Amino acid sequence: MLALLIGAGGRDAPARHLAERVLDLSGGQLRELARMDHGRLVRIPGIGPAVAARIVAAIELGRRVGSARTDHAHPIMGPADVHDLFAPALAHLAHEEFHVLLLNSQNCPICQRQVTRGILDASLIHPREVFRDAIVLRAAALILVHNHPSGNPEPSAEDLKVTRQLSRAGDQLGIPVLDHIIVAGEAFSSLAGRGCLRGSAGPNGAD
Repeated sequence: MLALLIGAGGRDAPARHLAERVLDLSGGQLRELARMDHGRLVRIPGIGPAVAARIVAAIELGRRVGSARTDHAHPIMGPADVHDLFAPALAHLAHEEFHVLLLNSQNCPICQRQVTRGILDASLIHPREVFRDAIVLRAAALILVHNHPSGNPEPSAEDLKVTRQLSRAGDQLGIPVLDHIIVAGEAFSSLAGRGCLRGSAGPNGAD
């Protein structure tokens, strides 16, 4: 598939050989390939800016297709459902992103919104940005989601601070925060399941 994206290649480096160079740089791991950006790709001999752009675009398209596969008519029954919804887009990112999943009264997703990109910082996440769409779209509840590029699903002190801050804001607005899911590759953790949200154990009481 990489050879097809690369195209004809060059006389000294056929497309298949260039594809092997890309895979060698990623250690043959799809997780690492998904993290490769334009700057790393153009440093590979034989990979120019146009080819690098095609590869990056294909990876991003794959993420978006994976994110769009979930049927929003089905309710979120627990943390695993949230992970399955967000993992295609977040599991292999090299940077952190913080998202919000809005739910109706039956715990069915209404929509999801990206709030921030970069290291999670409570000072940069204002409840106004998190709850604005929830108010406009009359969401009954929401779930917080962010990723750990390290692959470690353990929550940090800042993760807990953000969760408690937004949980209190949700209580005041009458839009409860049901959970905060940390996506770490194929692993994940539920802060509600850890008892970090007051009076909540996740959607439908799931751990």
